[in-house]
Amino acid sequence: MNKKIRVTAVSYLNTKPLLYGLVHHTIADQITLSLNIPSVCAQQLRENEVDLALMPVAAIPEVPNAKIVSDYCIGTIGAVKTVCIYSELPLEKVNTIFMDYHSRTSAALSQLLAKEYWQITPDFIHAEPGYIDQIGGSRAGLVIGDRTIGLDQRFEYVYDLGEIWMKHTGLPFVFAAWVANKALPDAFVQAFNEALALGLEHIPQLMFLLPTPEEKSFDLETYFTKHISYYLDAGKKKALARFLTTIASQKRKEADFFMVNS
Repeated sequence: MNKKIRVTAVSYLNTKPLLYGLVHHTIADQITLSLNIPSVCAQQLRENEVDLALMPVAAIPEVPNAKIVSDYCIGTIGAVKTVCIYSELPLEKVNTIFMDYHSRTSAALSQLLAKEYWQITPDFIHAEPGYIDQIGGSRAGLVIGDRTIGLDQRFEYVYDLGEIWMKHTGLPFVFAAWVANKALPDAFVQAFNEALALGLEHIPQLMFLLPTPEEKSFDLETYFTKHISYYLDAGKKKALARFLTTIASQKRKEADFFMVNS
């Protein structure tokens, strides 16, 4: 009996179509599947606790032998709806931004846009659970995933990072990709992609299985089909390369600064 491939995936709503495909395709017999927040998915792959992960792209450089293996991702072409900075004041009047602890990609994107697009220099604070209730006054907060639902009704200023990135670069964005830390059989990768495609084809059926969000203005089908863009096409690959190159360059500059001033 062949050893099953260990797979972990992000546990947000935006992953449900992909998960639907994985559990309804014959690939289910070849994998063990676990669900976690994005940062844990990245940690598990980095520590070789899994073989394949849907993980934040900012953490890819930290995974030994990392390789994107699927034609699908969690991406967006413009507004993504569930990766936003929330504030009671315009960002130019904010002096602190809490960084959601769930994903480093969104945190890195926030810092990149603060520098290049908004041209502001707030303090970026690693958030702890419960931080959303601390957003107010001159303190803004990055929130990602399902916890964003309804926050646009709570805070006056909402900055959608997918939308701002598009304005800044003219490119789509990739938040999470399927990454392996070892070579996987070609037949498995082909079947895996077929399973993900199957899930996307069944979004209408999936709508009958998911609970309706309490926030009535949040339409799940619109979210799956308009805000999340799942295919890892050439535009997204170009955007991903630009994003990873930019944050790597920033890290080198920071390292050089501390070396010179130490």
